[in-house]
Amino acid sequence: MKIPFTGGCMCGNVRYECTAEPIVMGNCHCRDCQRATGTAFAAAMLVPLNAVTVTGDVKYFDVIGDSGSIVGRGFCPNCGSRLFSKPPMPGLMGIMAGSLDEPSEFQPGIDVYTASAQPWDCMNPDLPKFDKMPPSSNV
Repeated sequence: MKIPFTGGCMCGNVRYECTAEPIVMGNCHCRDCQRATGTAFAAAMLVPLNAVTVTGDVKYFDVIGDSGSIVGRGFCPNCGSRLFSKPPMPGLMGIMAGSLDEPSEFQPGIDVYTASAQPWDCMNPDLPKFDKMPPSSNV
């Protein structure tokens, strides 16, 4: 992925820039992500929180994720575009792949919460798969 990378919401009110390589890029198939995205999985990356600059107003909706921890779902309050997540891991931030200015740069390397995957979800057979979240050494 080219650094820095940028993205934003549909209406342009929220923009971001990240100056660090993603720690991990992957697809989450948990029921919470399915509900939040309205489809089979959330394609996202984890990055260091201190490497991201956000301009514009972001609204967060906190939920109890499948992990049992609070997860914040960040979106533009004007157009509703889903942009970020606040995972239960301090110092990290999730960025939704569809919000990237160059989404073709996203290269998922893992599938998580595959125990919740829908039967109509066509997962890449080459990616490592985890029923839940992998041990932190694999992320």
